[in-house]
Amino acid sequence: MGDEAHATLTYQGQVAEGRAKLETDELVFRGDVRLRVPFRAVSSVEAEGDRLLLAWDGEQATLELGEKAARWAERIRNPKTLADKLGVKPGQAVAVVGDVGPEGGLFPERVEPAEAHTIFLGASSLADLDRLPELEGDGALWIVAPKGGVEPRESQVLAAGRAAGLKDVKVVRWSDTHTAHKFVIPVENR
Repeated sequence: MGDEAHATLTYQGQVAEGRAKLETDELVFRGDVRLRVPFRAVSSVEAEGDRLLLAWDGEQATLELGEKAARWAERIRNPKTLADKLGVKPGQAVAVVGDVGPEGGLFPERVEPAEAHTIFLGASSLADLDRLPELEGDGALWIVAPKGGVEPRESQVLAAGRAAGLKDVKVVRWSDTHTAHKFVIPVENR
């Protein structure tokens, strides 16, 4: 889901070739040296030409990333919010059905599903997926379900959405414990 690049890492006196990945809320490097830097721990990030300079928790590292260095520095400084990733704009009509956890507080002004541009369905069990036919509208439908093989599993969420005649188009990390899958009405059926 993140942006990935071949990179050279300089860290703790070692230089290593490998893959750097800019995830939702952390930078990960895999090679002879492994490194994981959560954005919330970063005290400074700068781009100098092709190099990304990071400082966090008393540590420092440099990644030679090429043309991605400046863009990655900006994304680390200003990570997207959950609402940004979901495509929900201020003032947009949102409905929340079921328990989507504390992240549902992002949408204080809610409407009924029939009036919504975007619907969020909290799927804590397989039975919650049976509600899909009653929630269909013209906008996006996000199904928020647990991670880690807990029912409903990802395959069950995808199967339920497709059985309801919807197309899955995006997946977003909702929280540490949940994932959100976006479904829309296929273009040919609109």
